[in-house]
Amino acid sequence: MPLKPSDAAHVRNLSLFRSANDQTFGWAIAGAFLQKFPAGTTLLMEGDSVDFLYILLEGSVELGAGWKSRDTTLAVLRPVSTFILAAVVLDADALMSAVTLERSEILMVPGESLRRAMKEDAEFCFAVSEELAGCYRGLVRSIKNQKLRDSTERLANYLLIQRAQQGGKTEIVLPHEKRVLASLLGMSPENLSRAFSKLQAQGVTVVGAQVRLDKTAALEKFARPSLLIDNHYSQPRNELGEAYTERQKGLLDREPGV
Repeated sequence: MPLKPSDAAHVRNLSLFRSANDQTFGWAIAGAFLQKFPAGTTLLMEGDSVDFLYILLEGSVELGAGWKSRDTTLAVLRPVSTFILAAVVLDADALMSAVTLERSEILMVPGESLRRAMKEDAEFCFAVSEELAGCYRGLVRSIKNQKLRDSTERLANYLLIQRAQQGGKTEIVLPHEKRVLASLLGMSPENLSRAFSKLQAQGVTVVGAQVRLDKTAALEKFARPSLLIDNHYSQPRNELGEAYTERQKGLLDREPGV
Protein backbone atom coordinates (compact mmCIF):
# COMPACT_ATOMS: atom_id res chain seq x y z
CA MET A 1 0.00 0.00 0.00
CA PRO A 2 1.27 3.56 -0.63
CA LEU A 3 2.71 5.38 2.36
CA LYS A 4 0.11 7.21 4.43
CA PRO A 5 1.17 10.53 6.00
CA SER A 6 1.36 8.88 9.43
CA ASP A 7 3.57 6.10 8.04
CA ALA A 8 5.77 8.60 6.23
CA ALA A 9 6.25 10.49 9.51
CA HIS A 10 7.36 7.27 11.21
CA VAL A 11 9.75 6.41 8.37
CA ARG A 12 11.14 9.94 8.48
CA ASN A 13 12.41 9.23 12.01
CA LEU A 14 14.40 6.13 11.03
CA SER A 15 18.15 6.59 11.36
CA LEU A 16 18.65 6.17 7.62
CA PHE A 17 16.38 9.14 6.77
CA ARG A 18 16.69 11.32 9.87
CA SER A 19 19.47 13.56 8.53
CA ALA A 20 17.95 13.98 5.05
CA ASN A 21 16.29 17.25 4.18
CA ASP A 22 12.65 17.20 3.10
CA GLN A 23 13.45 17.24 -0.61
CA THR A 24 15.91 14.35 -0.30
CA PHE A 25 13.45 12.38 1.81
CA GLY A 26 10.84 12.88 -0.87
CA TRP A 27 13.22 11.62 -3.54
CA ALA A 28 14.27 8.61 -1.42
CA ILE A 29 10.76 7.32 -0.71
CA ALA A 30 9.26 8.13 -4.10
CA GLY A 31 7.28 5.01 -4.99
CA ALA A 32 7.89 3.40 -1.58
CA PHE A 33 5.14 1.34 0.01
CA LEU A 34 4.42 -0.71 3.11
CA GLN A 35 3.64 -4.38 2.70
CA LYS A 36 2.55 -6.97 5.26
CA PHE A 37 3.67 -10.56 4.70
CA PRO A 38 2.61 -13.76 6.47
CA ALA A 39 5.17 -16.07 8.04
CA GLY A 40 7.05 -18.24 5.57
CA THR A 41 6.93 -15.75 2.70
CA THR A 42 9.96 -15.76 0.40
CA LEU A 43 10.78 -12.11 -0.23
CA LEU A 44 13.63 -12.78 -2.66
CA MET A 45 16.03 -15.51 -3.70
CA GLU A 46 19.78 -15.27 -4.06
CA GLY A 47 20.60 -14.35 -7.61
CA ASP A 48 17.43 -12.27 -8.03
CA SER A 49 17.73 -8.75 -9.34
CA VAL A 50 17.12 -6.29 -6.51
CA ASP A 51 14.60 -3.55 -7.22
CA PHE A 52 13.88 -2.46 -3.65
CA LEU A 53 15.59 -1.75 -0.37
CA TYR A 54 13.77 -3.68 2.37
CA ILE A 55 13.32 -2.11 5.81
CA LEU A 56 11.88 -4.46 8.42
CA LEU A 57 9.49 -2.55 10.72
CA GLU A 58 7.69 -5.45 12.41
CA GLY A 59 8.29 -9.20 12.64
CA SER A 60 11.47 -11.09 11.75
CA VAL A 61 13.28 -12.17 8.60
CA GLU A 62 15.77 -14.97 8.01
CA LEU A 63 18.59 -14.27 5.56
CA GLY A 64 20.11 -17.39 4.07
CA ALA A 65 21.92 -19.02 1.18
CA GLY A 66 22.38 -22.43 -0.37
CA TRP A 67 24.85 -24.43 -2.41
CA LYS A 68 24.14 -27.85 -3.93
CA SER A 69 22.20 -29.66 -1.18
CA ARG A 70 23.35 -27.42 1.67
CA ASP A 71 21.51 -24.43 3.14
CA THR A 72 22.59 -22.03 5.84
CA THR A 73 21.20 -19.15 7.87
CA LEU A 74 23.34 -16.02 7.59
CA ALA A 75 21.35 -13.77 9.91
CA VAL A 76 18.00 -13.35 11.60
CA LEU A 77 16.79 -9.76 11.56
CA ARG A 78 14.55 -7.93 14.01
CA PRO A 79 13.10 -4.42 13.67
CA VAL A 80 14.30 -2.01 12.66
CA SER A 81 16.68 -3.50 10.08
CA THR A 82 17.61 -2.73 6.50
CA PHE A 83 18.60 -5.58 4.24
CA ILE A 84 19.94 -5.93 0.70
CA LEU A 85 21.24 -2.36 1.04
CA ALA A 86 24.61 -3.13 -0.57
CA ALA A 87 22.93 -4.75 -3.57
CA VAL A 88 20.65 -1.71 -3.93
CA VAL A 89 23.57 0.75 -3.82
CA LEU A 90 25.48 -1.28 -6.42
CA ASP A 91 22.35 -2.11 -8.45
CA ALA A 92 23.51 -5.74 -8.26
CA ASP A 93 21.87 -9.13 -7.79
CA ALA A 94 21.08 -10.47 -4.32
CA LEU A 95 23.69 -12.70 -2.70
CA MET A 96 21.22 -14.19 -0.23
CA SER A 97 17.59 -15.12 0.13
CA ALA A 98 15.13 -13.56 2.56
CA VAL A 99 12.15 -15.32 4.20
CA THR A 100 9.78 -14.04 6.87
CA LEU A 101 9.81 -16.08 10.08
CA GLU A 102 6.62 -14.49 11.39
CA ARG A 103 4.03 -12.00 10.20
CA SER A 104 6.11 -9.01 9.16
CA GLU A 105 5.63 -5.44 8.00
CA ILE A 106 8.26 -4.24 5.55
CA LEU A 107 8.87 -0.89 3.93
CA MET A 108 9.95 -1.35 0.32
CA VAL A 109 11.93 1.57 -1.11
CA PRO A 110 12.67 1.58 -4.87
CA GLY A 111 16.39 1.25 -5.45
CA GLU A 112 16.37 3.87 -8.16
CA SER A 113 14.79 6.39 -5.79
CA LEU A 114 17.36 5.66 -3.09
CA ARG A 115 20.31 5.97 -5.48
CA ARG A 116 19.01 9.28 -6.81
CA ALA A 117 18.70 10.67 -3.28
CA MET A 118 22.27 9.54 -2.51
CA LYS A 119 23.61 11.35 -5.57
CA GLU A 120 21.76 14.56 -4.75
CA ASP A 121 22.45 14.82 -0.99
CA ALA A 122 25.91 14.18 0.47
CA GLU A 123 24.61 14.06 4.04
CA PHE A 124 22.07 11.39 3.14
CA CYS A 125 24.76 9.48 1.25
CA PHE A 126 26.87 9.56 4.42
CA ALA A 127 23.93 8.16 6.43
CA VAL A 128 23.68 5.27 3.94
CA SER A 129 27.44 4.66 4.21
CA GLU A 130 27.14 4.58 8.01
CA GLU A 131 24.42 1.95 7.78
CA LEU A 132 26.55 -0.08 5.37
CA ALA A 133 29.53 0.26 7.71
CA GLY A 134 27.43 -1.03 10.60
CA CYS A 135 26.34 -4.02 8.52
CA TYR A 136 29.93 -4.69 7.48
CA ARG A 137 31.19 -4.64 11.06
CA GLY A 138 28.40 -7.02 12.02
CA LEU A 139 29.54 -9.35 9.23
CA VAL A 140 33.16 -9.23 10.45
CA ARG A 141 31.99 -10.11 13.97
CA SER A 142 30.03 -13.05 12.59
CA ILE A 143 32.99 -14.37 10.58
CA LYS A 144 35.31 -14.09 13.59
CA ASN A 145 32.77 -15.90 15.76
CA GLN A 146 32.50 -18.76 13.24
CA LYS A 147 36.24 -19.14 12.59
CA LEU A 148 37.76 -18.53 16.02
CA ARG A 149 35.36 -20.45 18.27
CA ASP A 150 34.12 -24.00 18.44
CA SER A 151 30.39 -24.74 18.39
CA THR A 152 29.96 -24.86 22.18
CA GLU A 153 31.75 -21.52 22.61
CA ARG A 154 29.51 -19.98 19.95
CA LEU A 155 26.41 -21.22 21.75
CA ALA A 156 27.69 -19.98 25.12
CA ASN A 157 28.28 -16.49 23.78
CA TYR A 158 24.93 -16.51 22.00
CA LEU A 159 23.21 -17.29 25.31
CA LEU A 160 25.07 -14.45 27.04
CA ILE A 161 23.98 -12.04 24.31
CA GLN A 162 20.36 -13.20 24.65
CA ARG A 163 20.60 -12.77 28.42
CA ALA A 164 21.80 -9.18 27.95
CA GLN A 165 19.11 -8.41 25.39
CA GLN A 166 16.40 -9.90 27.62
CA GLY A 167 17.23 -7.77 30.62
CA GLY A 168 19.86 -9.89 32.37
CA LYS A 169 17.35 -12.53 33.46
CA THR A 170 18.28 -15.95 34.76
CA GLU A 171 15.66 -17.51 32.50
CA ILE A 172 15.64 -16.56 28.83
CA VAL A 173 13.59 -17.59 25.82
CA LEU A 174 15.24 -18.69 22.59
CA PRO A 175 13.89 -16.29 19.95
CA HIS A 176 14.22 -18.81 17.09
CA GLU A 177 13.31 -22.43 16.62
CA LYS A 178 16.30 -24.71 17.14
CA ARG A 179 16.63 -25.51 13.43
CA VAL A 180 17.20 -21.81 12.72
CA LEU A 181 19.44 -21.37 15.76
CA ALA A 182 21.65 -24.30 14.78
CA SER A 183 22.05 -22.99 11.24
CA LEU A 184 22.72 -19.47 12.51
CA LEU A 185 25.52 -20.78 14.74
CA GLY A 186 26.98 -22.91 11.96
CA MET A 187 26.12 -26.36 13.29
CA SER A 188 23.67 -29.19 12.79
CA PRO A 189 20.67 -29.64 15.12
CA GLU A 190 22.43 -32.70 16.57
CA ASN A 191 25.56 -30.66 17.32
CA LEU A 192 23.37 -27.98 18.93
CA SER A 193 21.91 -30.58 21.30
CA ARG A 194 25.41 -31.80 22.18
CA ALA A 195 26.57 -28.23 22.78
CA PHE A 196 23.68 -27.63 25.19
CA SER A 197 24.62 -30.85 27.01
CA LYS A 198 28.23 -29.72 27.34
CA LEU A 199 27.09 -26.43 28.89
CA GLN A 200 25.22 -28.16 31.71
CA ALA A 201 28.41 -27.95 33.78
CA GLN A 202 28.16 -24.16 33.40
CA GLY A 203 24.60 -24.15 34.78
CA VAL A 204 22.72 -24.18 31.47
CA THR A 205 19.48 -26.15 31.31
CA VAL A 206 17.08 -26.10 28.37
CA VAL A 207 13.47 -27.22 28.11
CA GLY A 208 11.96 -26.45 24.72
CA ALA A 209 12.56 -22.74 24.08
CA GLN A 210 13.15 -21.98 27.79
CA VAL A 211 16.77 -21.75 28.91
CA ARG A 212 17.91 -21.31 32.51
CA LEU A 213 21.33 -19.86 33.29
CA ASP A 214 22.15 -20.69 36.92
CA LYS A 215 25.91 -20.08 36.83
CA THR A 216 26.43 -16.91 34.82
CA ALA A 217 29.99 -16.38 36.07
CA ALA A 218 30.94 -19.93 35.06
CA LEU A 219 29.31 -19.46 31.66
CA GLU A 220 31.20 -16.20 31.08
CA LYS A 221 34.49 -17.81 32.14
CA PHE A 222 33.91 -20.60 29.63
CA ALA A 223 32.67 -18.32 26.81
CA ARG A 224 35.26 -15.54 27.27
CA PRO A 225 33.14 -12.92 25.45
CA SER A 226 35.14 -10.31 23.59
CA LEU A 227 34.13 -6.79 22.63
CA LEU A 228 35.96 -7.34 19.35
CA ILE A 229 33.64 -10.21 18.45
CA ASP A 230 30.43 -9.82 20.43
CA ASN A 231 28.01 -6.94 20.71
CA HIS A 232 26.18 -7.19 24.02
CA TYR A 233 24.21 -3.99 23.54
CA SER A 234 21.07 -4.77 25.52
CA GLN A 235 18.51 -2.15 24.57
CA PRO A 236 16.10 -2.65 21.65
CA ARG A 237 17.46 -1.08 18.50
CA ASN A 238 14.10 0.28 17.35
CA GLU A 239 14.91 3.12 14.96
CA LEU A 240 18.58 3.28 15.99
CA GLY A 241 19.92 1.06 13.21
CA GLU A 242 23.09 -0.91 12.62
CA ALA A 243 25.44 2.07 12.77
CA TYR A 244 24.23 3.13 16.22
CA THR A 245 24.42 -0.42 17.53
CA GLU A 246 28.01 -0.80 16.30
CA ARG A 247 29.05 2.38 18.12
CA GLN A 248 28.14 0.83 21.48
CA LYS A 249 30.87 -0.68 23.62
CA GLY A 250 28.51 -3.35 24.90
CA LEU A 251 27.59 -4.39 28.41
CA LEU A 252 30.93 -5.99 29.23
CA ASP A 253 33.76 -3.54 29.90
CA ARG A 254 36.34 -6.30 30.00
CA GLU A 255 36.73 -9.97 29.37
CA PRO A 256 36.24 -12.33 32.33
CA GLY A 257 39.44 -12.79 34.30
CA VAL A 258 41.12 -9.68 32.88
